[in-house]
Amino acid sequence: MSEAVPPRRRRRLPRAALLCLPVAAFLLVFFLTPLVLNGFTSLRGADGAFSLRSYVRLLGDPYYLGVTANTLWVSALVTFAALVIGYPVAYVLANHAGRLAPLVIFLLIAPLLTSTIMRTYGWQVLFARRGMLNVLLRDWGVIERPLAILQQALSVYIGLVHVLVPFMVLSIAAVLQNIDPKLKESARVLGAGRFRTFWSVTLPLSLDGVATGSILTFMVANGSFVTMLLLGDGKVVTLPVLIFQQFTLTRDMHFASAMGNVLLAVAVACLSLQLRLVRRRGVER
Repeated sequence: MSEAVPPRRRRRLPRAALLCLPVAAFLLVFFLTPLVLNGFTSLRGADGAFSLRSYVRLLGDPYYLGVTANTLWVSALVTFAALVIGYPVAYVLANHAGRLAPLVIFLLIAPLLTSTIMRTYGWQVLFARRGMLNVLLRDWGVIERPLAILQQALSVYIGLVHVLVPFMVLSIAAVLQNIDPKLKESARVLGAGRFRTFWSVTLPLSLDGVATGSILTFMVANGSFVTMLLLGDGKVVTLPVLIFQQFTLTRDMHFASAMGNVLLAVAVACLSLQLRLVRRRGVER
């Protein structure tokens, strides 16, 4: 037999529901409704009748399958690069930054405080044939001809990693800061060196942060558009770039909606995986 709800709690429930109504209404109108409309649009043909033509075309055409695979590959590569760069930064931030930690965090999130377009144009100025990088390399005698970095895949990867490294660093640093120092001290007392202590104690205990940061980085990279369009100039073709082309050039809204739903499915899968990690961490605690 269920326990009776206390009178005070009964009074608080309607108040909590009323406080949540504005947020629920906002999400319903500006988030859920567009997603539902986009889903219906993808399931309609040119004549307005129900049709799976857009999904058959997207998942059956080798070209679009290749673009979908390339989208996942770019996201995975950017995630790996962000992990390689971000883990050492997170380790220093959590263990050795000390009073400089606020400054390091500010420098990490500073790129996120600027406009995406301004940040991208900054990379264009840096990587241009007569940009700062090529000018310095030629003055130092490293190169004779300017490097063609701009409008290549490399510039896209650099631009994405620059934006997404903070997600990786902050996710890992938060876990590293919560590791009990006594565990590392015990490993050192038992004869383990610094590398063995890191490999056997620190790294395994920080895998939750690595997983969370990787999921967030992968999910954001999967939907990135402006950086790929401006820095890659069409050299790196992904689903967000194709969606832009469908809306602006061919104006095939049904096909563009189907692509958007595929990206949404990938994002939902990433969020589900992150939720599992959070629940597992809560159970272990």
